[in-house]
Amino acid sequence: MAQHLTPAAETRAEILVVNSRFIATLAPASSVEEARAFIARIKAEFADATHNVPAFVIGHGGSVTAHCHDDGEPSGTAGRPALAVLQGSGLGDAVVVVTRYFGGTKLGTGGLVRAYGDAVRAVLMVAPRAEKLTTQVVMLSVPYSNFERVRLLISSLQGLILDESFGADVTLTARFPLPQTAVFQEALRELSHGTLEALVIETDPATLVPVL
Repeated sequence: MAQHLTPAAETRAEILVVNSRFIATLAPASSVEEARAFIARIKAEFADATHNVPAFVIGHGGSVTAHCHDDGEPSGTAGRPALAVLQGSGLGDAVVVVTRYFGGTKLGTGGLVRAYGDAVRAVLMVAPRAEKLTTQVVMLSVPYSNFERVRLLISSLQGLILDESFGADVTLTARFPLPQTAVFQEALRELSHGTLEALVIETDPATLVPVL
């Protein structure tokens, strides 16, 4: 199955082109509404900028909504190159705004296309990635005699321990990619000779799991 990669966190990078500052801010966005809210927030943050050029891709694969805008730059010189670089990155559910502070020297059509594209490339180089996965959170009570073995089992199956509570037994809360939950349950039964079973307490269809 193809990975659905998205930005893991809001990230910013800046380049200088002939005294003009280009500040690219990239973030995850799971809907058009979320992308537009982010764009509005960045425009408000940089209200004194010459231009705030937005581009976003919502969705993955064959189901993608894409948008860009030149925000006062000559037609096709800002939003389109920013969007082209974003689309070429392989990311989905992503929004970027390139803020420009004019430095006093016109860059020309070709210079603008390169500058806006390079600004997006710059932020993509430093932005952490995450994979959007369906995950399940499970809870189980483990005797101390099995605690370390269960911890190792969770780790070996791409699980992440979210909480540990120590009492008469250890209560563990862990998150797994959806296919791994059933594998964990089976391995847990085998490890404990049928005495342990985890309770699924939450299913999230859109968990962002960092990609190392």
